[in-house]
Amino acid sequence: MSRPAQNIRFCTSRDGTRIAFSSAGSGPPLLCAGHSFSHLEHEWDCEVWRPLLDLFGRQRTLVRYDMRGTGLSDREGIEFTLDRYSEDLESVAGAAGFKQFSLLGMTGGGALAVTHAARHPQQVTHLILLGCYLQGRSVRSKTPEEREETELILKLVELGWGQDNPTFRQLFTYQFAPDASATQLRSFNELMRLSARSDQAAALLRAWFGADLGEIAPRVRVPTLVLHARGDMRIPFDQGRSLAARIPGARFVSLESRNHILLEQEPAWQQLAHEVESFLAPSLATAAVPAGAALDGLTAKEQAVLGVLVQGLDSPDMASRLGISEKTLRNHLSIIYSKLGVANRSQAIVFVRDHGSRPK
Repeated sequence: MSRPAQNIRFCTSRDGTRIAFSSAGSGPPLLCAGHSFSHLEHEWDCEVWRPLLDLFGRQRTLVRYDMRGTGLSDREGIEFTLDRYSEDLESVAGAAGFKQFSLLGMTGGGALAVTHAARHPQQVTHLILLGCYLQGRSVRSKTPEEREETELILKLVELGWGQDNPTFRQLFTYQFAPDASATQLRSFNELMRLSARSDQAAALLRAWFGADLGEIAPRVRVPTLVLHARGDMRIPFDQGRSLAARIPGARFVSLESRNHILLEQEPAWQQLAHEVESFLAPSLATAAVPAGAALDGLTAKEQAVLGVLVQGLDSPDMASRLGISEKTLRNHLSIIYSKLGVANRSQAIVFVRDHGSRPK
């Protein structure tokens, strides 16, 4: 199967590290926060990752990047800390050139996505968190036995990640997708080998394990969808539930699966696809409108509200979809009507569907 056309470029993070990023497709932008092990070129060949890329890139401009120390990004002389990871995401967001975008965090990348959404609410219209955690493994390891197990995992990565023999990586492959076929497991295993050296992989993971979103998650003020597999063997289900509980108004969806990365052939995949498409529908609605002066004056949140409005939902459903109260929704609508120069909901819908023309 041929790879979709993607435009690979480089930007420079605050400390001088060069970060490789790419864009593919067309439509409203969706930026994927860096995750543990990636390679912009080879992810399209991975039979576990490719369906996810196709899903999130459907009718959208999908922007991805390689974490520092992985893929096409700089690999030598790298500092692996959560602060640096956040700076890398900020650099990519700036270099991609989009004023506003939806933001996706998968697995460890959720820590970066939550942090960016909290710090830059004017940029993020929608936040999706798939298989993410409130606390990294080191933070939630409370007993001596748990801490010893965490250190053992890091040591195994350091010793065996880059070997041609896949035995060491197979442990992680199985945790990510225990129900994958033999072909899918081999494909995912090879992607991990190509993504980073053993020492880089261990250093990257150690920083992820130290993440704690307990204080910053409550500061998120954008519509948020949190999805987590109930039987996730990599990140416990309760971590996803706890993360959703800390983000004001977040919608939480449990997926009947034990795969950390959902597989296209399993029943839960259709649920995932439905939830994602429904959640991002407002961005497609507002993206269809040319950027007239009135729409340029709307904030990211107001554009999200307007996108839900044109779907014809009633107020309770709109508020639920956006993760806000009905009173807050009414306040947003009043401001939107004033900015657009319309009197009510019907005229606002006409405004959008007429591609920015003011109603008579």
